Amino acid sequence: MYLHLGQDIVVKTEEVLGIFDLDTATISKNTRNYLAHAEKQGWVVNVSTELPKSFVVCSTQGDGPARVTVYISQISSTTLLKRTGYIDGISNVNI
Repeated sequence: MYLHLGQDIVVKTEEVLGIFDLDTATISKNTRNYLAHAEKQGWVVNVSTELPKSFVVCSTQGDGPARVTVYISQISSTTLLKRTGYIDGISNVNI
């Protein structure tokens, strides 16, 4: 299955390591440090020029070591999570 992150960016759902809300996740200094490190490493891809609402951490496994990409998206983390269909398999979660 694939997850549309905005614009023309689509990733495989099995590559998604996490979907995070920018407002709540960046309260943590560790998260801010991780995002700064990812930016310096060239791992960050801005999906849109609009106000960002979430970031998605993905890992792709090829012939070499795993490659991490952090996508900054204007789509909310709740909407992205719903698009994965993961919530459909859990009966006691309300969003």
